[in-house]
Amino acid sequence: MRYFYIVFILSINSLFSESFSDINYNYFLVNNTWMLVSTLLVFIMHLGFACLETGLTQSKNTVNILFKNVAVLSISILSFSIVGFSLMYPGDFNGYLGFANLGLNKPINDTGGIFYANGNYTYFTDFIFQAMFAATAATIVSGAVAERIKLSSFLLFSFIYVAFVYPVVGSWKWGGGWLQNLGFYDFAGSTLVHGVGGWAALVGAKLLKPRIGRFGKNATIKPIPGHNMPLASIGVFLLWFGWYGFNGGSVLSANPEAVSLVFVTTTLAACSGVIGAMMASWYFFNKPDLSMTLNGSLAGLVGITAGADIMSPLYSVIIGFVAGLLVVFSVFGIDRMKIDDPVGAISVHLVCGIWGTLAVGLFSSSHSLLTQLIGVVCYGATCLITSFLIFYLIKKVIGLRVSYNEELKGLDLSEHDSESYSGFQIFTVE
Repeated sequence: MRYFYIVFILSINSLFSESFSDINYNYFLVNNTWMLVSTLLVFIMHLGFACLETGLTQSKNTVNILFKNVAVLSISILSFSIVGFSLMYPGDFNGYLGFANLGLNKPINDTGGIFYANGNYTYFTDFIFQAMFAATAATIVSGAVAERIKLSSFLLFSFIYVAFVYPVVGSWKWGGGWLQNLGFYDFAGSTLVHGVGGWAALVGAKLLKPRIGRFGKNATIKPIPGHNMPLASIGVFLLWFGWYGFNGGSVLSANPEAVSLVFVTTTLAACSGVIGAMMASWYFFNKPDLSMTLNGSLAGLVGITAGADIMSPLYSVIIGFVAGLLVVFSVFGIDRMKIDDPVGAISVHLVCGIWGTLAVGLFSSSHSLLTQLIGVVCYGATCLITSFLIFYLIKKVIGLRVSYNEELKGLDLSEHDSESYSGFQIFTVE
């Protein structure tokens, strides 16, 4: 007993006699570890996107969907490492456009350790965390253009968009640019990630035109059901799980008070989004719709992302619930405009991203609704123009859409010469 008492006293004494530099290093170590854990959680979100998109599309395009999700993640991270990261965080710049250097190079006179980012995390931790966000913006586009876009065209678009467009507009806020100076607020990317991806998704879906048989004469809407709802449900749970890293990691430290608040607001918004979408779909269809309800959870998550660190639990519930309602109304509206979005990406990420960004101005006394609106409009205009130019040039050079017969047969066979469910495919390779 005496032995343990002595050890205890020595431990306490050691703790309180610890030097300031040791305390700083421990603070740095915990923060950096949490940032890397959050990075892994955001990485898991890409598995969620793959499962969700696969489940909500036709079985004949499963290989293509999975291939795109693997490829776009890899291409996005590589392009972000080569040029995107240095565009997004250029250091001293005019607030609109700046560039640090090609590739990943630690800042001059920086160890990449405790002296980077005020001792919160390393240079390389910062890159890998932000790279996962960049890949998410491109992955959002994948769902809206699914089942009819050429694989090569989509991958080329993703490379250009993540390398140049996403980081430039991102620098306006997260890189310390003009929107940051104006007071625009977007904590984890309702607009900067989801909105940026959502605007490109809208342009891509519009230029590609609807899938074969999606709309009939006299604006008749003909749903094309997803082939695997269990897989889609798994995808949503994986996305929800990963969102704790998406929002929680955006605190950029392991501050327990801040991280725990973000976890609570994120969870409450997702739950109320489910309720909102469930109630809306129940009202319109007389029965609750699973796909709408699944997207309701994502709608709530996207909606709260802009203000997860500053919203009260009550406000997060309201934001999520409204997002859940909006996603159902938006899906109907998108359909009536004859824009074919197989997974509801435009409604979830763009519409609810706009709502979440504006909600910061509505529910936070520290932020202006007008400033939030200016940010949304500027991002929307820039992303609309740039994504249109990229898609249009790709269309003119190599084409955007697969042929009628290729789409009818399915992209698994036409693009990959492979079957997703061997022995169950309607069409066979001749």
